[in-house]
Amino acid sequence: MTTSGTPSTAGQEPVGKSRAGELIDERRRERGITWAALAERTGRPVVWLTAAVLGAHPVPAKEAEVLQEALDLEPALVAALRRQPTRIADHAALSDPTIYRFQELIQVYGPALKALIHEEFGDGIMSAINCSIDLRRGEHPGGDRVVLTIDGKFLSYDWVSSEA
Repeated sequence: MTTSGTPSTAGQEPVGKSRAGELIDERRRERGITWAALAERTGRPVVWLTAAVLGAHPVPAKEAEVLQEALDLEPALVAALRRQPTRIADHAALSDPTIYRFQELIQVYGPALKALIHEEFGDGIMSAINCSIDLRRGEHPGGDRVVLTIDGKFLSYDWVSSEA
């Protein structure tokens, strides 16, 4: 254990990205540091940084060093941050009410969004790889709103022959 009560990872097997994210999030909360504050320190968007720390993206060396300093991270946690993730569905997480509501949103509005994208742009998709996501609080008399903006590159379906 470290002095903060978080399990030490020194001298152990490599830490998985998901477990590293849990440990880093615990350290972040113990120190009272918000995701927004970490994002500001690293110069990265808060949604991207949060996803990266929780295991969805590799964290570049410069940003990993900033996180290591800000949170006093052990080398094994920094190494986990830097590793390339395996991006697979976490079926247990899909039952989380917040995550489930995003699924529900796509189930209800996905066909309409697809139709509107095709009408506006033609045959293609919105990239989930080349995109940015912003989340903010919107004040509303009936209760605050979650305002989510997804800005994704349009990728048209193009047939390209593998032969010259």
